[in-house]
Amino acid sequence: MMRRSRVAFLLLAIILVAALATGRTLLFRLTYLLLAVIVLSFLWAWLNIRGVQLVRQTRSRRAHVGQWAEEQFSVRYSSFLPKLWLEVRDGSDLPGHRASQVISSLPPRSQRSWSVRTLCRRRGRFTLGPITLASGDPMGLFGMKRHLTATSTMIVYPFLMDLPGFAPPVGQLTGGEAMRRRTHYITTNVSGVRDYAPGDSFNRIHWLSTARKGHLIVKEFELDPTADIWLVVDMERDVQAGAEVEEVPEDMGPAMLWKPMRRIQIDPTTEEYGVAIAASLARHFLAQHRAVGLITYGQTREVLQVDRGDRQLTKILETLAVIRAQGRVSLEQVIAAEERRFGRNTTVVAITSSTSVEWVGALRDIRRRGVGALAVLLEASTFGQAPSAMGAMSSLVASDIPTYLVKNGAPLDAALSQRIG
Repeated sequence: MMRRSRVAFLLLAIILVAALATGRTLLFRLTYLLLAVIVLSFLWAWLNIRGVQLVRQTRSRRAHVGQWAEEQFSVRYSSFLPKLWLEVRDGSDLPGHRASQVISSLPPRSQRSWSVRTLCRRRGRFTLGPITLASGDPMGLFGMKRHLTATSTMIVYPFLMDLPGFAPPVGQLTGGEAMRRRTHYITTNVSGVRDYAPGDSFNRIHWLSTARKGHLIVKEFELDPTADIWLVVDMERDVQAGAEVEEVPEDMGPAMLWKPMRRIQIDPTTEEYGVAIAASLARHFLAQHRAVGLITYGQTREVLQVDRGDRQLTKILETLAVIRAQGRVSLEQVIAAEERRFGRNTTVVAITSSTSVEWVGALRDIRRRGVGALAVLLEASTFGQAPSAMGAMSSLVASDIPTYLVKNGAPLDAALSQRIG
């Protein structure tokens, strides 16, 4: 369009010079006609781009890898001039999100809508928008753009897998629900209420029931031998292996609604496998009403204190969604730096692809203090060029540390149901 407009201005200048030089009426009329066409084309293009309103609606700002992200777009055209075309350019960085659209033949005071469905293949925090509207005049002389700078954020959580065959670790702490037995300890699990008896502590009183019954009512608690869980995810850059697979985006149009979706494959990297395992284990333990914490040293140090419930799962997933394997601290150093957080009878689940035996020694050291230890070892040599993990595996077996070995391409639910040791 810029070339056409330059040609039009050049032609206008030539005709004007010729008209001034010769004084011919025809040339002056051609000059006025061409000038009128240029002015009207510019005004047409300017009015067209100003009379457009775009509404963007995102169904949900949160999704998991393997789920659909859906958006609805609506263009309202309020100008009295017909529009031959309108281009909507979307600047979102969500992988595979193709929301850009070219609308042709838009009548005056009309509306067009379309939907976009994108299969989430990458975890992370992504930006939806900004949007650029582009249009022009019927002669194609001028192209106008209008930038809509408004943006929103969408977070894609890691891939989650059900782990029915995973054998949970046990300890000897109070709190939880694995053992239905009354206790005089005040735990996090209330089994019921009863009338107050002499000697009951005042902090056991259930005030709502007391107000309703008109006499003192106290809570009863249950004892649970399960322990708090600490997930320690190794995000050291130098121990990772594998590379992301760049896939060609599929057609996500309306026809895809009737096609069976093929199973989502995790990127064949130890980083993505480790994050998916940590997220799946967190959901697995929290569903059992365990208290779960997270420690990982990636681009930043991330520590989430042990807690229970859906809010804790959301915190863990949000942290794992954005963490990257850019750390420079080895797993054994992480365990040594954070070991003060591991009380007696807690359980540390180390998720790593490191082939070093030093981190195995760090797990042995905390076990001497009564801390449970469990390892999920990613066989890095199956993801790319990396040393064999047999040395670390042998050391784990010799140390009597329960271990799960995960290889590239193996289903996580199957790999995490076969414990070694």
